[in-house]
Amino acid sequence: MRWFTLGSLYIALSGCSGEPGDMESGQNTAPPESSAPGEATFAPDEPTELWFVELERAPAASGARAGSKRGLLDEHRERFRQAAAERGIRYKQRFSFEGLWNGLSVRVAREGAGALVDMPGVKAVYPVLPAELDVTPAAAAIGPDLAVAGEMSGADRVRRDLGVTGEDIRVGVIDSGIDYHHPDLGGCFGPGCRVAFGHDFVGDDFVSGDASKQPVPDDDPDDCLGHGTHVAGIIGANGIVHGVAPDVTFGAYRVFGCRGGSRADIILKAMERAADDGMDVVNISIGTPFQWPDYPTAIGANELVARGVVVVASIGNSGEKGLWSAGAPGVGEAVIGAASVDSARVTRLSFTIAPGDVAIGYARAVGSPPAPLSGSAPLGRTGTLTSARDCCAALPAGSLAGKIALVRRGGCPFPEKAARAQAAGAAGVVIYNDRAGEMNPSVEGDTAITIPVVGIAQADGELLNARLDAGAVTHRWTNQAVAAQNGTAGLVSRFSSHGLSAALSFKPDLAAPGGSIYSTVPIERGAYDTLSGTSMAAPHVAGAVALLLGARPELQAERVRDVLQNSAVPAPWSGDPGAGVPESAHRQGAGMIRVDRAIRATTVISPGKLALGESEAGPVARTLTLANTSWNDVTFDLSHAPAACATGGDHWAPRTATAGAARVDFSAASVTVPARGSATVSVTVRASDALADGGLFGGYVVFTPRGGASDAALRVPYAGFKGDYQSVPVLEPSGQGAPWLGKMSGERVTPQPGGATFTLASSDIPYVMVHLDHGAERLTMDIVEASTGKAWGRALELSHVGQSSSATAVTRYGWKGTTKLNATSVVVPDGDYLIKLRALRALGDPGNDAHWDTWTSPKITVDRP
Repeated sequence: MRWFTLGSLYIALSGCSGEPGDMESGQNTAPPESSAPGEATFAPDEPTELWFVELERAPAASGARAGSKRGLLDEHRERFRQAAAERGIRYKQRFSFEGLWNGLSVRVAREGAGALVDMPGVKAVYPVLPAELDVTPAAAAIGPDLAVAGEMSGADRVRRDLGVTGEDIRVGVIDSGIDYHHPDLGGCFGPGCRVAFGHDFVGDDFVSGDASKQPVPDDDPDDCLGHGTHVAGIIGANGIVHGVAPDVTFGAYRVFGCRGGSRADIILKAMERAADDGMDVVNISIGTPFQWPDYPTAIGANELVARGVVVVASIGNSGEKGLWSAGAPGVGEAVIGAASVDSARVTRLSFTIAPGDVAIGYARAVGSPPAPLSGSAPLGRTGTLTSARDCCAALPAGSLAGKIALVRRGGCPFPEKAARAQAAGAAGVVIYNDRAGEMNPSVEGDTAITIPVVGIAQADGELLNARLDAGAVTHRWTNQAVAAQNGTAGLVSRFSSHGLSAALSFKPDLAAPGGSIYSTVPIERGAYDTLSGTSMAAPHVAGAVALLLGARPELQAERVRDVLQNSAVPAPWSGDPGAGVPESAHRQGAGMIRVDRAIRATTVISPGKLALGESEAGPVARTLTLANTSWNDVTFDLSHAPAACATGGDHWAPRTATAGAARVDFSAASVTVPARGSATVSVTVRASDALADGGLFGGYVVFTPRGGASDAALRVPYAGFKGDYQSVPVLEPSGQGAPWLGKMSGERVTPQPGGATFTLASSDIPYVMVHLDHGAERLTMDIVEASTGKAWGRALELSHVGQSSSATAVTRYGWKGTTKLNATSVVVPDGDYLIKLRALRALGDPGNDAHWDTWTSPKITVDRP
């Protein structure tokens, strides 16, 4: 649960990664929070909140006279401090941003948070959101999975045939740091080392959800979490693992402590440092899902690209949550937002069983220590193949002493099963699936798991049970691998977040291998491991960018994405991979990167993607410009490859189909681009009547060169929304029936359908439970007198609010009895009132009542003691 406030409104968002204490109170003595004249100090238990405050004027990096701009920005900051003092707003600055985004992040006393947006010189305010690592559990593995991924992207051919390895290219990794002691990553830190630049913004003990664990920065970006080292290995390891660009120079910018969790303002500060250190490419395998493209980290990343740095960011792992789930900074307009496709081969560590010496591949459970690479123990079991709740009740003490416990999935969470087996003395746990296929369990929970826990396929579990039926079985850990072709090879990973953005911008941009990727991890964590996620796809793209810049150093940062999108190859539709239909453009962007094709290409088409918006106004025409850098004229034949469509209906569980494809017309059937010249072509896209309103359509405009190689075609992806976008409701009732009025009862909010009386003391305040079924352009709450309708002011106004994190997630807004009326703070007197909640639909017109969703509460009686 994450808490924040605006005005007199207390807000708790469900489904987020922060903790209540993170916003409830703050300890403000440690860096990065700094004191300045007039700034406040807070008691450890005093309620405070974290906010971005965007100031007017562009950041200092914009324009030619950055030096003079910095003086003006300093002046604006001083004016902010003075205005805060005049208004009695108590705050403490966390960070000041000047290079990429103009503003501050502040910890502010709860009662003053609402006044921030009304201060002179303030352009906007945004909550400082928790940042998530875009990684999912994956099978433990050993072997050439990254090499296989390199074959898929063409990186292996670039290294082998062209000798391009990323030398002299600087790649910044904003993550959990890099274990620079790792031999595959150079073995040292500082000038002359592979990891030559870096900074630790947080320290080992930092936890974003714990107010007592504030950042303690230092200059040592060593990694104790593991994620950043894995990402760096994909980009450029050079040893047992060979990354995409094995000779790049790294910048390590650590924004996560040893336990994980970070904040958006820390991410933004790391971007500034990466720019100052002269990075050519920055990888950010971090995100905050369901964000609009104007969130500060997205805007900062855009500015980084404007300064000549290519930014690649994971698009997110919220694929199971349906459409619109792409995260910031990946939704930034100039950022390359990376989707994930599954790798072609899965190679897993294995154990063997005797008699028979059968090898069985396993997935290491997240939250358990790595399995040893040798050692044996008897195999025991806690149930049968039909046990519905295997290992879900306490086991006799010592019943599994020294044994490897075989446990069936189902009936209770994985952490409970592991904890009960551990308490019974087990030396390890093997959990087998209760349904067809493999699984990737997690045993993170209240009880620390100190024994190895692994997951295996249902068929392997059945085999082990059959062997136990026949007699004693010995289990032996090994350092050997078993390999298998991945049945979903080359398909978009199920976890990969869907686009488009709430602003209908085209996201994601590109796809790369991210499912089951073997790479480096800190030496103390086993040196190598397999992870999955768009966190793994993004560094593959970042490494490909390093190769591209090494081969084509003349490319400008703004042009890199176009070149990669033109040369990408769309992944097949997962609904029927053999049908010859591409996967939806809002799932994969331009498709799988092919850096070898990007380097060879002598024509670039811009823009590299087409965001068509909503189709309500009819066909959409766009002009594409082709620039030819070769010394020969090139003629391209134009064609259209429609992709699968999202067919409308429940966007939380979208369905796709090949029916409903758009029609695409061209101004000419072919176009000739003169040597060292350019040409244009007009493309008109018409949404199909066969696609239901509310669906997403997309596809690829294909440019096939005459006389060229069979794989030399260039593509431009497009995507759009069918129908009237403002028909998509925001205040759609959720599974909990929200919105509804609630009252705190103990630790729960209980519905008050008939209204209620509130003292406004402590937690006895009215709560409005809200579910946002889509991103809101604007969200407001007004207080009116129940009997007369007299307006008593506004309790809340937020812009560009992301949709709720799931189909049933709710946000609770608690009103403390004050409002803003004509820019003046008003204490609403005792009496009977209504709360009017309004949500402006995405991209809606504030002056059009039909674009607003409205809900009015039951009567609220304010009766202070």
